[in-house]
Amino acid sequence: MKKKIDFRPAIVFSTDPNFNTEPEKENIITLPAREQLLRITLETKHRAGKTVTLILGFVGTEADLVDLGKQLKNFCGAGGSAKDGEIIIQGDHREKVRGWLQKNQYRIK
Repeated sequence: MKKKIDFRPAIVFSTDPNFNTEPEKENIITLPAREQLLRITLETKHRAGKTVTLILGFVGTEADLVDLGKQLKNFCGAGGSAKDGEIIIQGDHREKVRGWLQKNQYRIK
């Protein structure tokens, strides 16, 4: 088994009192609903033949993604999850989701 080689320079000593070895985190902002371009798809692959509605293309924080997913799941009356930039709703709810998103000023592709 090969070992991964880390090419970052090793820091031995620093005289800067505010020095931090952790990389800086990017500040992610959530785009307003009018600027979001979401894609709604239906998928059955890798789900034991069960159908799910996928909403892709959300730009924003993970907390806002989870909040939007919760609102959509409550509206559809179905289960699902929201993670890794996609919202999964169990079942075929494309028309319901499209109507709700358009009512709330999201752009649909």
